[in-house]
Amino acid sequence: MTVPETTAAVGQASGAQALRPHAEDAFADELKALAAADDRPRPARWRLSPWAVATYLQGGTLHDGTVITPKYVGSRRLIEVAVTTLATDRALLLLGVPGTAKTWVSEHLAAAVSGDSTLLVQGTAGTPEEAVRYGWNYAQLLAHGPSRDALVPSPLMRAMSEGMTARVEELTRIPADVQDSLITILSEKTLPIPELGQEVQAVRGFNVIATANDRDRGVNELSSALRRRFNTVVLPLPATPDAEVDIVSRRVDQIGRSLDLPAAPEGLSEIRRVVTVFRELRDGVTTDGRTKLKSPSGTLSTAEAISVVTNGLALAAHFGDGILRPGDVAAGILGAVVRDPAADRVVWQEYLETVVRERDGWKDFYRACREVSV
Repeated sequence: MTVPETTAAVGQASGAQALRPHAEDAFADELKALAAADDRPRPARWRLSPWAVATYLQGGTLHDGTVITPKYVGSRRLIEVAVTTLATDRALLLLGVPGTAKTWVSEHLAAAVSGDSTLLVQGTAGTPEEAVRYGWNYAQLLAHGPSRDALVPSPLMRAMSEGMTARVEELTRIPADVQDSLITILSEKTLPIPELGQEVQAVRGFNVIATANDRDRGVNELSSALRRRFNTVVLPLPATPDAEVDIVSRRVDQIGRSLDLPAAPEGLSEIRRVVTVFRELRDGVTTDGRTKLKSPSGTLSTAEAISVVTNGLALAAHFGDGILRPGDVAAGILGAVVRDPAADRVVWQEYLETVVRERDGWKDFYRACREVSV
């Protein structure tokens, strides 16, 4: 009888076997090459210099010919400001609408700076104060009373002790009273432990990267006291269709390789079509500026375009001939656009009939969308 793999065995899987390796594992070779070639000054406990971190994010070619792939396609100056902020005593807040790669940039910054992107607090409406400060091992607490052995450090507490970069995702989703527990950490660089009459002082190298969503304004607004502790960098949507197509193509290729999906060089036209649909509905006007459009309730972000194309590529691989076609992306687009069955369906039908139906070279796409929209 074959014994199934234990949980422990599965947990020991190499980064290459992980469905989604951490940035420091997926791009270990690039980080190693950058560290070897990097002769610029590095802040305390940084794995790379600020210049090398920015190069890791933006891509480039090293003197030895090593190609560093771009992780963020956009303004280099924005990345330079973000990296420079982490080299100071101010925390970094990445702000933007959904799908502008805030989490992606946060992860890669932490990987390049500290070599570890896993010191993460995921913000939700139920995030407790213990996730930001510390918790307790209650068995130890009941048996021996409060002690350092009974204390369970949060990711931020660990980052403070080790001089690492901690991440806080969806900061504005966290309840306001839990948010405010960050103020002392960010301003005094100290985490008091009143139960023990002790404190944890941050060592050099410690900093925090937080992300927040523009659409979450009014959910749990940041207090002015907390906002002052951050330097805010706004990540915009891709400025041009070509830039967005490039981003979608790169990420779909990376995701496809991790899922063993075939490469789809012939699918570039469909990627461009998906991006065009998303940008027109998002902007409320056609690319040529001639026709005004109603926008649906969803965000139609670049991240959603990546999801639509990846799903279409899987359909093409498993149920088609491996070539991405209009029928493979039509259902995904419908699901992304029609979030509100009543209002959004009207917006989508109007767009199909007034724009897609009349556009040269889009007949197959129109028919595929009509079939799934019925």
